[in-house]
Amino acid sequence: MSPENQYCPRCFTPLGQPAVTPGLPTYRVRGLGLAANVAVGATAVLYLAVALSSLVGMVLARRAMANDDPDLLVGAGVTVAGVALVMTVVHLTAAVLVIIWTWRARKNTDAFPGAEPASRPGWAIAGWLVPFANFVVPARVVAGVARDSLWRRATPPLVAVWWCSWLVFSVGERLASRADDRAYDKLAEIPLHDGGYQAYVDLYQDSLRRTTLPALGCVIAAVTLILLIQRISAAQEARIAGATPRWPTAPVWPAQAWPADPPAQPAPAAQPAPAAQPAPAAQPALEVPGVAPAS
Repeated sequence: MSPENQYCPRCFTPLGQPAVTPGLPTYRVRGLGLAANVAVGATAVLYLAVALSSLVGMVLARRAMANDDPDLLVGAGVTVAGVALVMTVVHLTAAVLVIIWTWRARKNTDAFPGAEPASRPGWAIAGWLVPFANFVVPARVVAGVARDSLWRRATPPLVAVWWCSWLVFSVGERLASRADDRAYDKLAEIPLHDGGYQAYVDLYQDSLRRTTLPALGCVIAAVTLILLIQRISAAQEARIAGATPRWPTAPVWPAQAWPADPPAQPAPAAQPAPAAQPAPAAQPALEVPGVAPAS
């Protein structure tokens, strides 16, 4: 990239910084994201089954009125309650997986130079559990993770669609469930006339009508969340893998061999030692007048 830019125009990493900061931990999110997507999709399918189970209950209630058979009402209630119980278990499983995935994805952004997290990693968990804060905080966490993972300055519109549809499902499902419980408490356990059977028919009919909007919100929220998890997981895994050096295995260049060692140079020939110089001849002693020479 040009040295005139202070950051990468694609991933917004500052100039001279690596893709992932060395020494900071990163987490795998692709496998966990896949498990979360399966659980989220199963939750949406099962909630649709819960909504349609009211239709089954309405049919059985009408048949019970026609045959004056209260046992069919028991079968209708067991069918609706059984599907709702399975959906609740799968829903809780999906919630746990999504929360763990969100925390890992948020922690990974701490190792991305140029990322600007909107909140601390702990809010990826606490944001779903704190009352009233769970209407805002999870959306902020996911929006920040999406921006820092998908290399965007603005929040992707998919986050807004997901969160709005999730609120429609979450609030609508609670209101519909409470309304169904209040209506069920007013019913007689054993209908004695057609009016009692008709009350059960009206209960399931109203329940089907009340769950239509939450079911639509559940499907939209599930589809958008699956897309977000898939895209964010793929982007983070690619960035982490790109920052990890992958050393090639031998041979490095199949068509080119390593250069051979240079041939050994011959040792230089020994130089003859210089001839010994003869010792200088002794000089005769000087004769000093009046002094006898030494013998």
